Amino acid sequence: MAPSSTQTTLLSPAELDYLHTSLSLAPPIRPDGRSSTQFRPLLAETDILPSTNGSARICFADGTEAVAGVKAEVEKLESELLVRQGDVEIGEREDDARGVRRKEGRKGARLRMQGEKAWVETSIEIPGYRDDDALPVFLSAMLNEALLATGELERKLAINGRFHWRLYVDILLLSPPTSYPIPLLSLATHLALLSTRLPALISEGDEDPLFNDDWDAALPLYPQPTQYSTTPQQLPPITLLVAAVGSPPKILFDPSREEVAVADSVLAVSLGTSATLMSGTGGKGGVNASESRVKREFTLLAVRTIDPPARMTGRGVRDEENPATVGIMGEGKEGAKGERKGKGVESKVEREGQKEEGVWRPPRGGMPRGLVAKAVGLCVAEGGVAEEVLAGLEGFIKGGG
Repeated sequence: MAPSSTQTTLLSPAELDYLHTSLSLAPPIRPDGRSSTQFRPLLAETDILPSTNGSARICFADGTEAVAGVKAEVEKLESELLVRQGDVEIGEREDDARGVRRKEGRKGARLRMQGEKAWVETSIEIPGYRDDDALPVFLSAMLNEALLATGELERKLAINGRFHWRLYVDILLLSPPTSYPIPLLSLATHLALLSTRLPALISEGDEDPLFNDDWDAALPLYPQPTQYSTTPQQLPPITLLVAAVGSPPKILFDPSREEVAVADSVLAVSLGTSATLMSGTGGKGGVNASESRVKREFTLLAVRTIDPPARMTGRGVRDEENPATVGIMGEGKEGAKGERKGKGVESKVEREGQKEEGVWRPPRGGMPRGLVAKAVGLCVAEGGVAEEVLAGLEGFIKGGG
């Protein structure tokens, strides 16, 4: 499970109960007036850092802001290994440290170029946190896992059989997080990678790489779909935050800090994205480029459970009242201890089944599988939340900010 942000919500149990009740209504009433699937308004711009291959900045309406920069450097593989497959001798160049392989036929024709996950490094800096604190470390691992899940990115970084690109993705959260920051960081990384360009290669074969000095001739790391592309263009992944509140559960996208504080469960859903440009048709059946639209498809890459602050038991809570340890006291004892154990077990059952008006209690257990499937379905469906988010970002990509 992912650690939650340590930003606490200064609300009393009665206020938390009121918020939990309002979010449990049909439809849920959110503090900022958004619908259950609506994201917070945001501003974004790309190509803001001159010394990078790609960069982006995103600012949410609540004031949280993140900057992502992508830097690419050329590295050389260290060793070469020859192997034989059947009757065909195949040259396989292998880096002992990273296990990188490049296979080519007897005549030198390249058959397969395979990258390695170690070619991509992701780091996150959050104000008030050390680099080795749990939150930035886990957020970096979560973003890196989504980036490398399909293997598409590392394949793009192979230059030839002797050289490759190493990609550094650095993300800076400019303000302390007011909510769990994974959607903000993910969208900033998505835009930064879309704006990333690599110098065009003019050398051939396994020669030392020689690149075109003209930056206008640089090639995008993730090309945008065109009317001439016949296959879907792979785009950087995105990670969405989903919370479930109430019974029957109400699914909320992009929850605020207060909503996370009373959520029964929280998920981080990572999605792979691809896009195809679909040509429109005119009134007489002809193709009209002005009516073309982008068709997006999404695949599930990973689902992570986030521990909301509600699951963190405060200090000074007795073991009999602590959901994490209730029933343990007096285990294996008799007499008074045994009676105490019985009361503890009984109070746990009552606590899980009863509803006390005006008193909010921390949730127990995880998100049921059916609810996980429903949340993922809302993300990946045609016209769903993920498509709405990417459609909103498309204007910033085309407009350059």
